Amino acid sequence: MSRIYTKTGDKGETSLIGGSRVKKNHQQIEAYGTVDELNSYIGLIRSQEIPKEIITALIEIQKHLFIIGSILATDSKIIKESPYKISEENIKFLENEIDKMNSGLPVLKSFILPGGNSIVSFCHIARCVCRRSERIVIGFSNNEDDNSMLKIYLNRLSDYLFVLARKLGKESNLEETCWCP
Repeated sequence: MSRIYTKTGDKGETSLIGGSRVKKNHQQIEAYGTVDELNSYIGLIRSQEIPKEIITALIEIQKHLFIIGSILATDSKIIKESPYKISEENIKFLENEIDKMNSGLPVLKSFILPGGNSIVSFCHIARCVCRRSERIVIGFSNNEDDNSMLKIYLNRLSDYLFVLARKLGKESNLEETCWCP
């Protein structure tokens, strides 16, 4: 029988892909841990009663997030050797999904308050976690070229989640609550 626990992290360290060990509160661990949290929230959205085509898109996004997590979990000494990449095609996938959903939505004229029902709220929570992921990845990057496709992907994904919230709200006949200061 294989055990899930290894006890190698009991002193507050963990291994990166490539073998080097870092503290569990290292920014690199925070980066891929937050992407994992985001992936779990997307799983929560996917578990709701939503259209099949959205479920299919969310599964594809979850696969992309596993790639991002793998990239972020890789030791910088061997990252160039990693077979895992986020491509322009992955970003284009998000843009196409955003455009499809957005075409049936009313034009935004003000900020909207998150909420309406559980599904819409889950989308907004996922969007916030996505933004946090993006901030952590930006802070973790050593130069402008580091993780540039990851930054773009996460930025586009937060847009996707915002539009998804609006679309699911419209499909539930919810009226958006505008923020009007």
